Amino acid sequence: MKLKKQVTVCGGAIFCVAVFSLYLMLDRVQHDPARRQNGGGNFPRSQISVLQNRIEQLEQLLEENHQIISHIKDSVLELTDTGAVSPSGQLPFRSANGSWVLPFDGRPTFLSVKPQDCQFAQGLCQLRSVVFQMLDVYSLLKFDNVDGGVWKQGFEITYEPGEWDNDPLQVFVVPHSHNDPGWIKTFDKYYTDQTQHIFNNMLVKLTEDPRRKFIWSEISFFAKWWESADMHKQEAMRKLILGGQLEMVTGGWVMSDEANVHYFAMIDQLIEGHQWLEKNVGVTPRSGWAVDPFGHSATMPYLLKRANLTSMLIQRVHYSIKKHFASSRSLEFMWRQAWDQKSSTDIFCHMMPFYSYDVPHTCGPDPKICCQFDFKRLPGGRVNCPWKVPPRAVVEANVAERAHLLLDQYRKKSKLFRSKVVLVPLGDDFRYDKALEWDQQYLNYQRLFDYMNSHPEMHVQAQFGTLTDYFTAVYKANNVPQGARPPDYPVLSGDFFAYADREDHYWSGYYTSRPFYKSMDRVLESHLRGAEILFSLAVAHARHTGMEGRYPTSDYTLLTDARRAVALFQHHDAITGTAKENVVIDYGNRYLVLFNPVEQDRLCVVTVLVNSARVRVLTEDGQTLPVQLSAQWSSASQMSAEASFMVRLPALGLAVFHLYDSADTPMTLRSETLLRLSGRGQTAHAVDPLPLRSQTADPQPFYIATQSLTLGFSGTTGLLEVRGESIRRKDDPQELKVQIQFVTYGTRSSKDKSGAYLFLPDGKAKPYSQKEPPVVRVVEGPLFSEVVSLYQHFQQTICIHNVPGVDGLSLDVTTMVDIREQSNKELAMRLVTDIQSDDTFYTDLNGFQMQPRRRLLKLPLQANFYPMPSQAYIQDSQHRLTLHSAQALGATSLESGQLEVILDRRLMQDDNRGLGQGLKDNKKTANRFRLLLESRSTGNKVVDSGPTSFPSLLSHLTSATLNHEVLALPVLPKKRGIPPLHTFAPLTGALPCDFHVINLRSIQHQDTHSPSPYTALILHRKGLDCGLETPNPGFNCTTTEGQLGLSSLFRNLDLQLLQPVSLSLMYSSPPMANDSSVSLEPMEISAFRLKLR
Repeated sequence: MKLKKQVTVCGGAIFCVAVFSLYLMLDRVQHDPARRQNGGGNFPRSQISVLQNRIEQLEQLLEENHQIISHIKDSVLELTDTGAVSPSGQLPFRSANGSWVLPFDGRPTFLSVKPQDCQFAQGLCQLRSVVFQMLDVYSLLKFDNVDGGVWKQGFEITYEPGEWDNDPLQVFVVPHSHNDPGWIKTFDKYYTDQTQHIFNNMLVKLTEDPRRKFIWSEISFFAKWWESADMHKQEAMRKLILGGQLEMVTGGWVMSDEANVHYFAMIDQLIEGHQWLEKNVGVTPRSGWAVDPFGHSATMPYLLKRANLTSMLIQRVHYSIKKHFASSRSLEFMWRQAWDQKSSTDIFCHMMPFYSYDVPHTCGPDPKICCQFDFKRLPGGRVNCPWKVPPRAVVEANVAERAHLLLDQYRKKSKLFRSKVVLVPLGDDFRYDKALEWDQQYLNYQRLFDYMNSHPEMHVQAQFGTLTDYFTAVYKANNVPQGARPPDYPVLSGDFFAYADREDHYWSGYYTSRPFYKSMDRVLESHLRGAEILFSLAVAHARHTGMEGRYPTSDYTLLTDARRAVALFQHHDAITGTAKENVVIDYGNRYLVLFNPVEQDRLCVVTVLVNSARVRVLTEDGQTLPVQLSAQWSSASQMSAEASFMVRLPALGLAVFHLYDSADTPMTLRSETLLRLSGRGQTAHAVDPLPLRSQTADPQPFYIATQSLTLGFSGTTGLLEVRGESIRRKDDPQELKVQIQFVTYGTRSSKDKSGAYLFLPDGKAKPYSQKEPPVVRVVEGPLFSEVVSLYQHFQQTICIHNVPGVDGLSLDVTTMVDIREQSNKELAMRLVTDIQSDDTFYTDLNGFQMQPRRRLLKLPLQANFYPMPSQAYIQDSQHRLTLHSAQALGATSLESGQLEVILDRRLMQDDNRGLGQGLKDNKKTANRFRLLLESRSTGNKVVDSGPTSFPSLLSHLTSATLNHEVLALPVLPKKRGIPPLHTFAPLTGALPCDFHVINLRSIQHQDTHSPSPYTALILHRKGLDCGLETPNPGFNCTTTEGQLGLSSLFRNLDLQLLQPVSLSLMYSSPPMANDSSVSLEPMEISAFRLKLR
């Protein structure tokens, strides 16, 4: 589970360096076209030297002149009160109710959502075409865990001896080795100790007999081996793959987690693996293999389908669901997306029926027998069979008995499926690292196969196979094409969370475990995406201006390293990251370049730390912006300074602001800070000239407000409070009462306890309490107001922005958690509201889609927790309350009107799932959220009751701004070497506001370590719930019924190729006309190969 944290530090540095260097390149390209001229005359070197000296003298004089002018400008501004005004020509002022009114640039904005773009969600309310809805399955099952005999979690399987007389059983034994890229050991340690030996032995042992087969999944390991192998080994390995003896299954950089991971990262690691395979081996994966993710998301089958895979396999599913599917022979099904009415998202899925993917649980229902056919466990080895009956080597004297015993298990397993083709995986974690095991497994099994196949009365054909060999045989047996639905096979919609492997041992703890790394993972993903987009644009502009040869392609190597580092973190035992440290910037004279990673214009507040309270901020054209000076608190009562200002940024673009030390102006506004203290000798220390006052706390509620929102807080706890006006929107006459509570869970006193994977609480949560009352800090100002409540183990900040549009319509909630002094405790934040949500709530799957959940009283408390990678909501006929999250955590709704999220877990023991340690490496972690309250529009009081639900347009935009924060890059002007900085707006206009640019990714060159002339544009059109009122988002927002013209989208670039491709870029359709519009259905993800110049 632990990966090298140094890698993540380097990764973070790479992103920042890459983004800034790319910006400089873009600026050179845009504003220095003279560099394209390579000639320039034939001056003698001596004259050039003289000219250079004169230029330097001129630069020095200009610099001195600039300083003089700056001093004069400061003096003028100090002498006049009206010398500094906002771009709108007005100053901030307080309204009659005390809230600040802040002028902004005054550009008119509009919202235009076409009715046709709302019909998608409305038309799905009656969607009931699938056979299995997982919500219905959960309602149907008893979850009673009846002892099933030898198959403890199942039932007795019987068959008639003559069932295969006319149609022999086909058996495909699929050798495999599951290699975690970092778990107990690091990635490199695993490779050195075990994985490299697996590949080296593979080359020798598969070559010895063409009947031998093997499958491999983790391309990260395979690429590392390949890069160290000589050409002869590479060619031999390539021959095994292209010849069908070795199959690359799924082909992602890792076997991705499916609960916590964001769909950007799922796609990116899949592309990285597939692109590597295409370049180095020339193979395209056809089948998916996921034996170890701890539960399965409905997003994964969609992504595999869009990548042109035809079949997939899953393993870790709740044992009661496996039993139910097995009893109806529904372990193979077409997995369909909940919104799909045309079966276009269907992919054939095989669910393994038994407890694990190891050999004792794959040949059939009886692990005591199956373990006897794991020949690595032969007597004398280091591994044995827990059932006390060891394997026996297959020899002529026992082959008949051994073959019949094994065939009985094969037949019983086949009775759980609808075809007479059976899949038998043969492997486990890090298997086949010794040459001896290859011989033990392959030689003994081949003797068994030879015996079975030479005795017609056994009616079986057994062989080694790959995963695709198996699926091909199933399709052939059912007389359907690859990937098609066999007759009478079921269709399923939904997901497979939460996972339990036995008893009430639910793997719902890992949804939150190590939240620090989950948070940093999401930050790094956003930085990587930003670097990808800027790099692609920089290269395209370099080509456009004839500077292609001068662009530093070394940046592409850094970008590739960053891709692979982030991809590695998506492994189901990893999802780690690192911290980005705040840097205090000396704003004596500094430029600030701001990058907007979202595809719409952005009006928002930007805050930077400063070392002086004398700060002025200018736009690129020299206009002064209003600045709110506030305290940066290093403790409950110690502070320094920070500056906040409102900016409008272009879509996917960069804007430049000038910050410098200056005397006060009317545009410099100081926050008013009030400390509510318990009165027990506490004092506060202000930093001049930031005002600070304190008072003894009283139990009366208090409020903060902006032009859009009013929030009420408890005078006792300092937390958002249910009594009084908790949250009131200016345009909504109804109040919604919301209370934030903090609660803790303990763990059981019995043998089985919570750990990194399992959540085994000791009962219902208990209210968090501490002896001393909290210190509460109330900050009010023109740009933002906030309430900070400081408790012993957490600090919660609730901030509202006084900004028109998206940024000002939700609550910014940050909870800094530090439970390092706790023992076997889990801290949760609970929202208690008067929303009548009953037993239904909604969590997202991978930031891609929403999944309805139902609280089931027949299940233990821990079974009602689900992964929440990016949002969860509750709703009734009047309101929807959405908790947007910047990190993956576990969430639930245990009572009507409640939402609850686990913030951190500190557990002192292992939970017996292989990790061998507890969770004791906690870090101080900032959990960031946005709390969005929405009202249902008049005449649209219908609440989702089916298998689908969608966020509103405002909710989508809120999630985007939370997960893709503005990236601030400070730049110190130099006398030489850096050209003047200018705004960079790469798009001719914003995209339709239901479109999301997942990535603009440079495609690798097939022969070199440099980018090719092509770029992959990956788009997602989001599904919208239009039944919620949509206020003006603060920018021009339109929808276009899924149409997007690309030929004129990129400013100053020509589109020379527009070609639809599969999601991982390996399959291409015929090119479209360059002036064509692309068309996406709601929820569709599509990829295109572009040539921009």
